Amino acid sequence: MSSPPTVLLIGDLAHTNKDWEALGSNYKLLEFRKGTREQFLENCRNGTYAEVRGCYRSNVSTAITGPFNQELVAALPESWKFIAHNGAGYDNIDVEACSARKIAVSSTPVAVDDATADVGIFLLLGALRQAHGPLVALREGRWKGKLRLGHDPKGKTLGILGMGGIGRAMAHRARSFGMEIIYHNRRQLDSSLEKGAKYVSFEELLAQSDVLSLNLALNASTRHIISAPELAKTKKGVVIVNTARGALINEADLVDALESGQVSTVGLDVFENEPEIHPGLVKNDRAFLLPHLGTSTVETQHAMELLVLKNLQVGVDQGKMLTLVGEQKGLDWAPEEVDF
Repeated sequence: MSSPPTVLLIGDLAHTNKDWEALGSNYKLLEFRKGTREQFLENCRNGTYAEVRGCYRSNVSTAITGPFNQELVAALPESWKFIAHNGAGYDNIDVEACSARKIAVSSTPVAVDDATADVGIFLLLGALRQAHGPLVALREGRWKGKLRLGHDPKGKTLGILGMGGIGRAMAHRARSFGMEIIYHNRRQLDSSLEKGAKYVSFEELLAQSDVLSLNLALNASTRHIISAPELAKTKKGVVIVNTARGALINEADLVDALESGQVSTVGLDVFENEPEIHPGLVKNDRAFLLPHLGTSTVETQHAMELLVLKNLQVGVDQGKMLTLVGEQKGLDWAPEEVDF
């Protein structure tokens, strides 16, 4: 009788510990909830993980193992074929290195769409209404403080850079406020997904947007996709919202544009070097800021953890995946995607 396949939990679980433990009836469960990068690498070298087929990788596990960069991926045993990552963003995994090893990587789109888009709309409204200053004044006993009049979303053009699940969820909500939607993507969507949104070039998106929302993945080609040259091409007084990854924007250039008035206000949930934030953003009362709360709801994080577990099971049991990362789709060795 063959032994059950081995799977590894890296990092902690908040909502699905019982679901993880239940997998023990079909798999050999290993855990690395705490430790250091060197301890993890040593486990890879000394045979502790010699039979691991796949892992559940918590999004906060980077604090334990460091990024899954080329060094770490190279150390994984030959048996390791699947990385089920908890997070819509996966810039802390070297997907190219994984692909070279034919290790499939999944993320958690869909599960994060609604919560992230909710925060995006919250930031959009807070930025349009210049909410930061009055909120601070209220808590300091100054009532509204030096109130600046804000703007209504109705009739404004929302430009979405990255019309994936989160971008479409953002567009759906923005329509309720009477906003016109334009977008730019790697490719134009089918009209059934556009739902009236207009596909435009990147240059047109910059020039036409009253509010520019970033909803795309961070990778080598999108890092600093919004920098001084792009900001100079936007409408004077544009509002910028970012719920994706901070390094999509050159933060120093954004501060300059905010101070000059080229950008009127910003609504940011992510930052280039978080948890550090550029002091020019912190001190500017036209910056409406949140500390990366996009998926911080009980329901969403529970759904994300369940999706990761399902990806791990489908990978190990069937050699397929539910939500393979985009860079690996279509590769000749890549696992087939199945519906969930």
